[in-house]
Amino acid sequence: MKITSETKILITGAASGIGLIMSRILLEKGAEVIAWDINQTALEQSVKELSKYGKITGYTVDVSKEEQLIDTSKKVKENHKNIDVLINNAGIVIGKYFTEHSLQDINRSMDINAKALMVIALQFLPDMITQGKGHICNISSSAGFISNPKMSLYVASKWAATGWSDSLRIEMQILKTNVNITTVTPYYINTGMFDGVKSQIIPILKPEYAARRIIKGIEKNKIYVSMPLGMHFIRLTQGILPVKVFDFVAGKMLGIYHTMDHFTGRK
Repeated sequence: MKITSETKILITGAASGIGLIMSRILLEKGAEVIAWDINQTALEQSVKELSKYGKITGYTVDVSKEEQLIDTSKKVKENHKNIDVLINNAGIVIGKYFTEHSLQDINRSMDINAKALMVIALQFLPDMITQGKGHICNISSSAGFISNPKMSLYVASKWAATGWSDSLRIEMQILKTNVNITTVTPYYINTGMFDGVKSQIIPILKPEYAARRIIKGIEKNKIYVSMPLGMHFIRLTQGILPVKVFDFVAGKMLGIYHTMDHFTGRK
């Protein structure tokens, strides 16, 4: 799709990381940005800084709270009418062994990384279908394809996000809508969210590069945006190799199973 001065784009998790960078790039392209984030202070500062690039409005919302999602979506519709692009970007990672998690950890991870995407989409997708155009971009992860120690909750939530997002894409095609769905499955991105992660072979992505790749994928109506290149071949490799052989390649040769050993996360 072509991004113009008429394009209205909603981004969750827009006050930091690639959400903040994507907001800036989209404003530079002339789009109107509707920024959602849980951190009111960071959001206000981001809106203030980014307003020099174009029209941006901030809404403080905790995407793990269903009622807040519905109420804030209503406000967006009242203030901006329909949106053209939804970028489900907000996410969290806890980074410890599954047995160390609480029930609250489980609920919050699934609510933010998987359920919120569906709830938000449900608020805006019917209008997109009615107006005959729209695009939903769901930021999942390469963890939506591959298992990894010390991030089992994150993996579970991202497998859910990836499966739902791609199923939604097929549904939109079957229903003959003009709504496109892009699923983004990147490797680690150096935004602070994964501080402490060490990757032996596969490079950790730079935020600016990742943000631009995602926006380019939206503009080209890409089905998947996977990065770096090797992420395109995960499922093929899993299908060809026996599980123990794949574990050896991923765990021993590529070191993926040890990337979270020294994880600290964003402070």
